[in-house]
Amino acid sequence: MADAAAWTAQDVEYMCRALALATRARGRTSPNPLVGAVVVKGGEIVGEGYHQAAGGDHAEVLAINHAGTAARGGTLYVTLEPCVHYGRTPPCTKAIIQSGIAKVFAAHIDPNPEVRGKGIQELKKAGIRVHVGLCETEARRLNEIFIKHIRTGRPFVILKSAMSLDGKIATSTGESRWISSESSRLRGHEIRDAVDAILVGVNTVINDDPSLTTRLPGQDGRDPVRIIADSECRTPLEARVVNQDGDGYAIIATTKRASKERITRLEAAGAKVLVVEEKESRVCLSSLMRSLGCRGITSVLIEGGAEINASAIRAGIVDKVMCFIAPKIIGGMDAPSPIGGEGIQRLAEAHELHKTSVKLIDGDILIEGYLGNGC
Repeated sequence: MADAAAWTAQDVEYMCRALALATRARGRTSPNPLVGAVVVKGGEIVGEGYHQAAGGDHAEVLAINHAGTAARGGTLYVTLEPCVHYGRTPPCTKAIIQSGIAKVFAAHIDPNPEVRGKGIQELKKAGIRVHVGLCETEARRLNEIFIKHIRTGRPFVILKSAMSLDGKIATSTGESRWISSESSRLRGHEIRDAVDAILVGVNTVINDDPSLTTRLPGQDGRDPVRIIADSECRTPLEARVVNQDGDGYAIIATTKRASKERITRLEAAGAKVLVVEEKESRVCLSSLMRSLGCRGITSVLIEGGAEINASAIRAGIVDKVMCFIAPKIIGGMDAPSPIGGEGIQRLAEAHELHKTSVKLIDGDILIEGYLGNGC
């Protein structure tokens, strides 16, 4: 529980520094959380660190090692409760206790059942003063992917779309490149770089032949796993999503209606085929999310067309929506909108976003919000 009376503006400044450090590893720690840590003594930062990759040293250990002997009697600011269990690395609580740290500020309790308050208890038993709740909202938002996956076993799902001012994602002839600005498209690639997987429907693959890779000028982007919802394995063997070099690989999510011959040929081409339940003659997206979560995929970005967007919302799998709106008017009754399907009958049934934010990106408007309660 937050104890606002326990911290000062300077404490907030140090925790903000820890949060900034944590963001440096965005997209690189899955399935682990993003964590940053700062050691302060005498009003000065003497050590800092952040968790850089799953299996590597945790932020607290890196910060303490950086501080060296100066850690003794100092204060540790960490964006998540220190772990108390043995995983791929030893417990952080032991390193904190052995370092002689006198006080710890943790942004929030770790939702992992193996930790969940136990780390705080161990530190307190060792005589360390512990305060929880400093910058909790910001820290939870930072780790919304980890929190969703650890609590439910399912990936955090982001639905991203780009449309014109009048709500069109393409012209009536199907032309869609480019509705959004170059800066907005760059932001889209930054999102790809931060998630585990990207999902589209088979029609997008057939019609557009996208690569679904991450392209960041001057940077080493990480390609997400490419997932195609394809109930009958119609994905062309020569499709770029199948024959793409890089970090990612292709998963064809299909149903029992797919022929064994098509499955064999796609697997021979290098794709992984995942047979899941079907619903209304299509891949059941809820079943697919369960399967992906069991495979350690903690986040999915949906960049498909109107039909898969509608199916995702109808299935209740979408956590966050990101919509880029370009100041362009396309018009046309036959021009598609971001959400297809039958739609709702009454406004009272509309899906309302919560915790929304609005940003300007090179003339475009980016609206972000949550279909659930968020973190």
